[in-house]
Amino acid sequence: MSSFADLKYLSVPLPEDILHAREYGDFDLALRLIDRRIAGGKLPQALVRRLELEKDFLRIIPEEYPYTEREALEILRDGVGEVSDEAFCEMILNRDLDWIYRGGVRYIKDDAISNFYKTHDDMAQKAYERGKRSRPGGPAPLLDAAIAEMKAKGTVRARFRVRSEMTIRPGETPRPVRVWLPIACEYAQASNVRVTACSHPDTAHVDSPQAPQRTICLDGRDDQGFWVEYEFDATYRYHDPDPALVMESQPTFYTEEQAPHILFTPILRSLCREIVGNETNPLTKARLIYDYIVHHIRYAYMRAYYTLPMITEYAAVNQRGDCGVQALLFITLCRIAGIPARWQSGLCVEPGDEGCHDWAQFYVAPFGWLFADCSYGGGAVRRGLKERETFYFGNIDPFRVPANAEFQHDFEIPPRFMRYDPYDNQLGEAEYEDGPVPRGRRSMEHRVISVSGLDCCKERPVKV
Repeated sequence: MSSFADLKYLSVPLPEDILHAREYGDFDLALRLIDRRIAGGKLPQALVRRLELEKDFLRIIPEEYPYTEREALEILRDGVGEVSDEAFCEMILNRDLDWIYRGGVRYIKDDAISNFYKTHDDMAQKAYERGKRSRPGGPAPLLDAAIAEMKAKGTVRARFRVRSEMTIRPGETPRPVRVWLPIACEYAQASNVRVTACSHPDTAHVDSPQAPQRTICLDGRDDQGFWVEYEFDATYRYHDPDPALVMESQPTFYTEEQAPHILFTPILRSLCREIVGNETNPLTKARLIYDYIVHHIRYAYMRAYYTLPMITEYAAVNQRGDCGVQALLFITLCRIAGIPARWQSGLCVEPGDEGCHDWAQFYVAPFGWLFADCSYGGGAVRRGLKERETFYFGNIDPFRVPANAEFQHDFEIPPRFMRYDPYDNQLGEAEYEDGPVPRGRRSMEHRVISVSGLDCCKERPVKV
């Protein structure tokens, strides 16, 4: 079975026959070919590790693409009304719907229709009017009010209380299970983090405050709920950095490669040169990279990151990706350009619109660490919101829980088996004594219990 340390072998290419079987969607044949290769021996150990990883991918990928084209079309019609076969075909050609081959037949991703609504406000509005989904765009007035408050005050401070809960669907007989739930780590904008309550206090292990991917680890049975409540202070300063003030001497930390996803491959080096040209000012270079991503990389829900051999090349080649893919592309291009850049992720806890999210930080002296949220910037571009587009270069809104300060970092109490998401932790992890809890048998929910200190929230109290 693959381990966390094996992830670096994703850069090893697959044998041609296995690659052909995978592309056609004959996953059973691909698995048989892998087992035969490994059993035959005399393979480089790096290739053996890569093939073991591929076996995991081949089991995960089909689960994420359950719908035939006809089934997906009927789901869409149920949401928005009449959609012609020709219009649906155009969606496929336009890459509005993610698909793969399974046995030579196209199958659509499980959340492809939801992604279509997210990136097409007109269709989302139709589904809303038919009572098939929530109002498109989310509670934007609160977000705009928070941004205005940051600009007016310069610095805002808030106290958040958050509850995260994992539910596992047990079998006929309850089984022992270990669960890792994400909690805020103390660095950057978060401080004074305190776990106030949890479901299994007698078994709880809370990671150290600065743990790069901070969790609370709980032991119990799968027929029990696992939850944690915690609170933390958040401090956000508004930045409008002036390129004329950039210092000549700049640091070199966080400019290295990190296999398998942050690598300076030929296509990424070439793309970076095309974006920054002859520019030498690091702040201006970072802005050029941000502008390229928010205007040219289409937002799209992704399959499990674990199944993507190289996320940043995927983004550059396919010109699409979700918040994490866009953040990684920004980080990698910044590092190629000599600009320190790093990962940050966790939750967006805008009351009434809680969810997982990824973004980036970059460093330019004398301003220090600044934020870049390419997916929120891209959303602003789609809606013609120039002020919001500009804000998310250098800043993020105050509704963030930073649970992960590093990409691809193990927990303080490491799982015995490969995590469902070995790169990040927002939806938690769970495992039995003999293997991980299947993805389809567990669910995760995050909720804001209270928020204080922000004027924009005073007239919009949190409903507990």
